Amino acid sequence: MALPDSWLTSPPRPSVQHTALAAERQQVLTKPPGSLGQLEQLAISLAGLHGTDRPSVDPVRMVVFAGDHGVCAEGVSAFPQAVTAQMIANFASGGAAISVMAKELGASLEVVNLGTVGEVPELPGVIDQIIAPSTANMAESPAMSSRQVESALSSGDEAARRAANVGCRLFIGGDMGIGNTTSAAALACALLGQQPTTLVGPGTGLNSEGVARKARVVENALQRHGPDRDPLMVLASLGGFEIAALTSAILGCAARRIPVLVDGFIVSVAALVAVHQQPAAREWLLFAHRSAEPGHSAVLEALDASPLLDLGMRLGEGSGAAVAVPLLRAACALHNRMASFTDAGVSGKAEE
Repeated sequence: MALPDSWLTSPPRPSVQHTALAAERQQVLTKPPGSLGQLEQLAISLAGLHGTDRPSVDPVRMVVFAGDHGVCAEGVSAFPQAVTAQMIANFASGGAAISVMAKELGASLEVVNLGTVGEVPELPGVIDQIIAPSTANMAESPAMSSRQVESALSSGDEAARRAANVGCRLFIGGDMGIGNTTSAAALACALLGQQPTTLVGPGTGLNSEGVARKARVVENALQRHGPDRDPLMVLASLGGFEIAALTSAILGCAARRIPVLVDGFIVSVAALVAVHQQPAAREWLLFAHRSAEPGHSAVLEALDASPLLDLGMRLGEGSGAAVAVPLLRAACALHNRMASFTDAGVSGKAEE
């Protein structure tokens, strides 16, 4: 199988020198040390990730990967599968949440269509990299063949390469695919050794009976898959085209020294797969928000992640990450432009 280099090679480490310099600068700015809370650590982390004294997250690149899931045949979603294709058109026309946020933030937005049951015409801003109309039904067979997972990984790495080519300094990955919370829950259960009843949630709005049915489907998929926890095998067996592409995009960005602002449940599961494959990729991840999807907390805990926001969001698309971008911009602005005690002629903390 031809895999991207970033799948096989550990990513570079952030700059220890610039991390230390940023931490020193935070101590002499005109504020009590630590008084800006997480904003201080954000600036320090970004300085090390970018290898600079003056961190910035612009330009921001957003890429939404879309693909359909064969497991929808099991009745795991409150919405019909046709919605995936319809939402791709909505992204292109500017009507989706992530489209609105990209325009509001001045960020570039790509949509990568990896395969939908519904027909998608040629649309501006949409890159067609069709693998198949959908994955197979993971409850009955592996979701992807080796060729299909290879294609999805290649698509994600290409998106990271395009982001690097335009000078991206912050990458946001988004997802679209009816049924993908089922796939993500199965992946998380397999990698974390947890039970479906703990991680499976309502997704697009299932009632309690629907959630119970969805958990049984995930349990069937896990029994079919068996105990193998190799990231590639788990991804091929239980994943989706868009989740595999997101995993590879995360690794591809880390390899190219681009920080990734991780969205909610689906993207966090992709990050979990990426970190299981390349543990050093964790250093390139910032976490935007805590999703209302119940499985997200377990994934965040496994990744030792403290998200910036908790707004009850569970839309996907990268929307939660987009909402957090102004916080990163604020962290950089404060770090870069605040005066030091010496510059401002302000007395610092008295010696004890």
